[in-house]
Amino acid sequence: MSIKKLIVYICSPYAGDIKANVENARRYCRFAADSGYIPMAPHLLFPQFLDDTNPKERELGLEFGKAIIEKCSEVWVFGKHISSGMEAEINLAKQNNYRLRYFTDKCQEV
Repeated sequence: MSIKKLIVYICSPYAGDIKANVENARRYCRFAADSGYIPMAPHLLFPQFLDDTNPKERELGLEFGKAIIEKCSEVWVFGKHISSGMEAEINLAKQNNYRLRYFTDKCQEV
């Protein structure tokens, strides 16, 4: 596996069906890694110690994500459903002219 040493931000749903969404995010990260990129999925990390159902902690997690997105070379958006958290990440990427790439839930670029 060749690594391009580019960090990509994985943008996919977390809220709702958390178990399925976490499994999907893991699969998307694996896809990025297999493609030679270093995936960063804050929604897999921050819920380990922040409570997403607590509005203050959710907001803190979103702020952490904003700080991380600035360190990534690209933002990869997965799936058809765009959650409110994803929308904020996409808007931040657009405002800062970050490269956005869109993929289906089957990891096919659109």
